[in-house]
Amino acid sequence: MTQNQYKFVVLNPSDNVAVALEEIPADETIYLSNGTNITIKSLIEFGHKFSIKKMSKGDTVIKYGEVIGRSSQLIEVGEHVHVHNVEGNRGRGDQK
Repeated sequence: MTQNQYKFVVLNPSDNVAVALEEIPADETIYLSNGTNITIKSLIEFGHKFSIKKMSKGDTVIKYGEVIGRSSQLIEVGEHVHVHNVEGNRGRGDQK
C-alpha cells in the first residue's frame, strides 16, 4: 500500500466524501484504505470535502455516515464537494 502524502478523513464506509485535514493541491493522488486511488481535480482547502465516489445529480452526499445533502449536478471522483454542487436538505421549508 502506498503512503498518502496528504491527510484526510473518511470515518464511515458509507461515506462518499472525504474531508481534507490539510490543503491538498490539484493533481495529487490520494490512496484510500480500500485500495482505491483518487486524483484530486482542484485545490481542496483544509476542512473541505472531496468526492471519493462518483455521484449523479440528486444522489445523497454522505459524510461521517450521515446524509448532509444531495448533489445538484454530476460530481466526479476527486472533485471538490461544496455549496456549488451540493444542496442541503435539512431545515428547508420548501421541501417535505
